[in-house]
Amino acid sequence: MADIQLVNCGTQPYVLEGYPEIRLLDKKRAPVEVAVVHGSEEITSAPTGVEGAPQRVELRPGQAATLAMVWRNLVTDSTVPAAEGWVLDVTPQPGAPRLELELRHSVDLGNTGKLGISPWKAAPR
Repeated sequence: MADIQLVNCGTQPYVLEGYPEIRLLDKKRAPVEVAVVHGSEEITSAPTGVEGAPQRVELRPGQAATLAMVWRNLVTDSTVPAAEGWVLDVTPQPGAPRLELELRHSVDLGNTGKLGISPWKAAPR
């Protein structure tokens, strides 16, 4: 599990609604085959904090929003190569520029092929 934070570095309010568009890239920045799902139900039955209804989040300059991700490193078929992502390609909202975030630790999906994400939430102040 990992949390991603987006900070409004601008001078005007920035509004987020729902879920971002996410792509996972490998070390060479090639797309990793992964199904991005809303919530964690398809990944684990344990509570993760990834669940929740989308809400409108308005960030004033300097404020932040968070996004939670959950996955399982599980190999269910030894004939299928494991998927590992090192870069997160995020579009925070429709029409916004894409942002690339290099990860310190990989998102190692095994061969499950699923990444669960939460909706945007206001970061605690």
